[in-house]
Amino acid sequence: QVQLVESGGGLVQAGGSLRLSCAASGRPISSYAMGWFRQAPGKDREFVATISWSGGSTKYGDSVKGRFTISRDNAKNTMYLQMNSLKPEDTAVYYCALSFSQVPRVLTYEYDYWGQGTQVTVSL
Repeated sequence: QVQLVESGGGLVQAGGSLRLSCAASGRPISSYAMGWFRQAPGKDREFVATISWSGGSTKYGDSVKGRFTISRDNAKNTMYLQMNSLKPEDTAVYYCALSFSQVPRVLTYEYDYWGQGTQVTVSL
């Protein structure tokens, strides 16, 4: 079993920054790809970013490219999402997830464990 706990969400003005963290417990994450997804009210869960087991490969959703950066610290069993130049349309619940794959994954069904989510709200 793997437990994932997100933190770092909150309310920020447009143009601001937030850094989300995803702390894992129950199993070392060093062998697995991980990702961030988000879900706004009334919308499907959307892919945000994913990172390979080593951190050497990443992918981003088109809407966040150039603004968000995914990273991981396997020694701390933690993954991060640095979000810059935030826009109101980034408002959503952000979820971290772990996949038993080693390579980055972009589809929700490719992930095996999910956190409970953290709310990010971007105001004008």
